Order: sequence, then C-alpha cells, then structure tokens
Amino acid sequence: MIDVLFFAELRETVGENKLSFDVENITVNELKSTWLQKYQAENLDKAMIAVNEEYVGEETVLRRGDVVAFIPPVSGG
Repeated sequence: MIDVLFFAELRETVGENKLSFDVENITVNELKSTWLQKYQAENLDKAMIAVNEEYVGEETVLRRGDVVAFIPPVSGG
C-alpha cells in the first residue's frame, strides 16, 4: 500500500487529505498519470513531491509502505 498526502488547494481539489493505493514499483510520474488523473488536479504538476519526507523527482520508484506528499506552491507575505 502507498499512501498519498495532499495539502492546501490540492486537498480541496481531490476532496481528501489522504488516499491509499495498493500498488508498488511504479514511478511518481506513473502514480500521477495513472492513479491520480481522475481527480483533475491541474496544480499537481506544479507541486513539490516528497517520498518519506525527502524531496524527489518524478522518476522515483515507489515501494510498498511509502508515503508520497504533493505540496503545492505557496505564496504569501
């Protein structure tokens, strides 16, 4: 099982703060294009990606038990 966490506007778009998928040995890019495309979260491509609290690229391979976080850009003052 891979847990996927969403923050800020991504959480609002998806309607959940966490989703779980019974997959493994897929890349972050495959997770986005195959499993998350149904949520139509356009900001997903602009989000920073962390796996197990470490920032990673989209070619990172996910394993069972990983926690993936999509963190959208933040602005403020």
